[in-house]
Amino acid sequence: MEKRVLMKGNEAIAEAAIRAGCRYYFGYPITPQTEIMHYMAKRMVEVGGTVIQAESELAAINMVYGAAAAGARAMTSSSSPGISLKQEGFSYIAGAELPAVVANIVRAGPGLGGILPSQGDYFQATKGGGHGDYRNIVLAPASVQELYEMTIEAFNLADRYRMLALILGDGALGQMMEPVVFRDKEPIDLPKKPWAVTGTGGVRPHNTITSIYIKADVLEAFNRKLQAKYAEVSRREVRAECLNCEDADILMVAFGTCSRIGRGIIPIAAAQGVRVGLIRPITLWPFPSDVIARAAAQPSVKAVLTIELSCGQMVEDVRLAVDGMKPIAFLGRSGGNLPTQKEILQKIMKMVGR
Repeated sequence: MEKRVLMKGNEAIAEAAIRAGCRYYFGYPITPQTEIMHYMAKRMVEVGGTVIQAESELAAINMVYGAAAAGARAMTSSSSPGISLKQEGFSYIAGAELPAVVANIVRAGPGLGGILPSQGDYFQATKGGGHGDYRNIVLAPASVQELYEMTIEAFNLADRYRMLALILGDGALGQMMEPVVFRDKEPIDLPKKPWAVTGTGGVRPHNTITSIYIKADVLEAFNRKLQAKYAEVSRREVRAECLNCEDADILMVAFGTCSRIGRGIIPIAAAQGVRVGLIRPITLWPFPSDVIARAAAQPSVKAVLTIELSCGQMVEDVRLAVDGMKPIAFLGRSGGNLPTQKEILQKIMKMVGR
C-alpha cells in the first residue's frame, strides 16, 4: 500500500535513510540542510537509532567511519563548506573500503558564500575531493520524490560496492516541499558483512579495517583493486534520463534543479519550430558519457547546451563525452541565481541562428 505525504526535501532524505536501515547519523548543523539532522533527532528515537551532533564536521565523518567499520548503515549530511571539511574522511573511507552515505545540499560559494542553491560542488563530488586515487558514487536527484528514492538506493549501492555514495542536491531541492509516495516495503538490499569489526566471539580470525599500507607494492596492488571496482561500477551503474532526444536540433544537458527548468523549455521551443532534447545525468559519477555521445552523434543535432548552477563544471565532462563531434555551449548562473526559461530559450534560438 502506498501513502503520499507532503514533505520538505531534507526531511525526505532523513525518512528514506531510516527506512533504508540507517540507525546511526552523525552531523553538524549548517544551512540549508539542517532539517535532515532535526528530523533524524526526532525519528531515530522512535526506531532505536542514534543521532549525535558532533563537535565538528571532521568528527562527524570519522564517527561515520567507525559505525560503518562495525557493519552498521551510517550517514552524515552537510552543505558545501561542511562537506569540504569532511573530505579527508571521505578518502579514509575509500581507503578502508567502507560503505557509507553522505548528503550534500549544495549552497553558493566559494568560501562561506550564501545559503541559496548552487551546483558548484560538482568538481568536488565527482573528482574525488580528498587526497589519493578514489571515487565516490554520486547521485543527482531532481525532485523530493527522487531525494527519497535515491537515498535508499545510495545505501544499497554503498553496501554493494563497499564505497561511499553521495547524494548531491541543492538548496532549492532541500527546502522545497512536494508530495512523496511511501511504500509499505522499500527495496532494501542489506548484504552480510563478514569483513566488519564486530568482535570474533572466538569463532573467526580477527578483522582489520585500515587505510595505511606502508609497502609500495602492497599499496599499488590495493589501488589496482580499487580501480577494478570503480570500473565495475562504471559498467553497471550509469544512469541518465533522455527526453525528446531523437532527431533533436539542440541537446540540453542538465541535472538536478536545472533539469526541471530545462524540461519546460521543450514544448516552448517546439512551438517555435525547434526540437530540443534533454539529457539528465542521474549518476554524476559514473558519468553517462556514452549516453551523451550517442545522442550528440545524431545528424540532426547542431549543438549541445550545458546548463548549470555554476560557472562551468559539468560542461567539461560534456565536452569530453562529445569529443569534438558538435559545438558545446554553456549557460550558467551562480550566487544562488537560477536560469530562467526565457534566457535558456534565447540561448537556444541564438544557437540555431534565429
